[in-house]
Amino acid sequence: MRGVPYASLVLITADLDASPLLLLSDLAQHSRNIAFDPRVSVLFDGTAGYQDRLTGPRLTIIGQATVVEDPRLLARFTAHHPASAVYSGFADFRLYRVAVASGHLVAGFGRIHRLDGCDLLFGAKAPALAAAEPEILEHMNEQHADAIAAYARGLLGRSGDGWRMTGIDPEGADLWRDGETARLDFHSVALTPEAARSTLVELANRARQ
Repeated sequence: MRGVPYASLVLITADLDASPLLLLSDLAQHSRNIAFDPRVSVLFDGTAGYQDRLTGPRLTIIGQATVVEDPRLLARFTAHHPASAVYSGFADFRLYRVAVASGHLVAGFGRIHRLDGCDLLFGAKAPALAAAEPEILEHMNEQHADAIAAYARGLLGRSGDGWRMTGIDPEGADLWRDGETARLDFHSVALTPEAARSTLVELANRARQ
């Protein structure tokens, strides 16, 4: 299938700067295609729930996929997709990071925007927050499950028990429950663990009111 466009459904996560991360098997056709030509496009579909799906938002990003061997990124991926932890260590699975070059946003019917890669990525660096992410997630999930439940119910209008925090970045935190995901946006950028903690405490207090 060399030189032929090929679309496929994959799991995806993003690094703290919003660069997409993919965990792919060498046996998959899309992995073989990337090995031949690393240029890829990734479609993010936000049209669920719209009676006319063409009026809903969707974003196509264009870039190049490169294999990365980074335990932090792999841990971030498996935290967002718990089932992937079963096969993430298999010899034929590799983690790819997509270097975003541009994007094509359809914000609704007839509302089309072409975006540069820099418009889609978070530019500020947050190395301390990235390094502390596993510890923050463990602390929140083990010690503050009540706060996570309050975020889900009080701030995001979600129901059900067992919500967990699967990721944190300068702009917010990701929650997960039995395959359902939710995004908790921060009111201001948090570049350090201390700033993230302060924001999480403030949001928990607000959610409980």
